[in-house]
Amino acid sequence: MLRIFLGTFVLLTAVAGSACGAGPAITDPAKAGPDFEAQGEYVAEMEREGEKRKIGVQVIALGKGEFEAVVYPGGLPGDGWTRDDEKRSHKGKMKDGVVIFEAHDNHHGELKDGLIKVINDAEQQTMLELKKVERKSPTLDNKPPAGAIVLFDGKNTDAWQGGKIVDDKYLGVGTTSKEEFQDFTLHLEFQTPFMAEARGQARGNSGMYLQNRYEVQVLDSFGLEGADNECGGIYQIAKPIVNMCYPPLSWQTYDVEMTGARFDADGKRTQKAIVTIKHNGVVIHDKLELKDKTPGGAAREFPGKGPLMLQNHGDPVRFRNIWAVMK
Repeated sequence: MLRIFLGTFVLLTAVAGSACGAGPAITDPAKAGPDFEAQGEYVAEMEREGEKRKIGVQVIALGKGEFEAVVYPGGLPGDGWTRDDEKRSHKGKMKDGVVIFEAHDNHHGELKDGLIKVINDAEQQTMLELKKVERKSPTLDNKPPAGAIVLFDGKNTDAWQGGKIVDDKYLGVGTTSKEEFQDFTLHLEFQTPFMAEARGQARGNSGMYLQNRYEVQVLDSFGLEGADNECGGIYQIAKPIVNMCYPPLSWQTYDVEMTGARFDADGKRTQKAIVTIKHNGVVIHDKLELKDKTPGGAAREFPGKGPLMLQNHGDPVRFRNIWAVMK
């Protein structure tokens, strides 16, 4: 049954690998339109060879009624799917409010009102239904514990250099914390805009720079491969274990445990920085040693503390609920 909807597909990365005209950047879901409503995550449970198994689909809006459906045997990323399970994708186009996914082997998919139906063309029977789900990070809205340093709670930007509040309550891009950190726990929430016509690095781009030295990419990478320059990647150093990026305009979380690099009296590094990072509650880097700084932040690694920097890459990424605990 699983093969009904997999077929012969074109991988999404072939579509989204290069930047093109960015189109509008929408930050208000109420103004995002029907393409945004169709985009999202869909799941079903099916029986195969006597065993029940999940199947997940991520539907990505590509602008002007064009879509890509990425199919995950075993369930969605972080909820059953592993990199050992081949994922495939299927092109679709909206017509009269219904997204029609291209036919293969006498079957096609139809998406309407939060439901994907896989239909047998010969018999005109629905073979499988996948329902839309909206996942939330288990650490979303986590409150700072006693002794935490509150960097942003929506009230002011006193903890930031060049900080600005946008939409009356969120922290905008292009700002650096006044506080500096060495060994710490960090919680941060972010939202990427809906930029359906953009591709690759032009789609909701920012970055969370730990100690202003190591960039954890912020990007609308929903449905992509999970490369080191995509959401959750440590830029040019490490790709995430799994791409846990939610659809644009979803609030997402990064939870970081970091031990800063150590240096001797001559300034020579004796121990690499080590990070464990959870994206939307799922470990995407596990006690990872950082071989060097990443581009875009401080000029070099050096002894001592460093601030948190939120990169301005020209897109209206929003941040909220940022706090840290010193170790």
